[in-house]
Amino acid sequence: GVGMGMTAPVSITAFPAEDGSLQQKVKVSLRIPNQFQANPPCPSDESIKIEERQGMTIYSTQFGGYAKEVDYVNYAAKLKSALGSEAAYRKDFYLCNGYDPPMKPYGRRNEVWFVKE
Repeated sequence: GVGMGMTAPVSITAFPAEDGSLQQKVKVSLRIPNQFQANPPCPSDESIKIEERQGMTIYSTQFGGYAKEVDYVNYAAKLKSALGSEAAYRKDFYLCNGYDPPMKPYGRRNEVWFVKE
């Protein structure tokens, strides 16, 4: 019953298949605003969980526009190529992040994050 408004980024955990496409399983994460961090309200829907995300170091790439699944897959492939074989990062998932409300037509910001091991 508490309205918290929208926060940024909206983070989608993507689980890539062998061919680089995304599996149907995804996890959407929203940041809890600062004023609710110490004591977040309890979700009324069982499918919503509150998780604490530990600090992490990431490799990231940024792009604009209205991001679709194919865009995240393509930019993840570009980031993987740019990192080469020397960088150690989690291969079982990556994070797709959007920073803008749907009604913002220009200057949109999206990112793909690989979590450093």
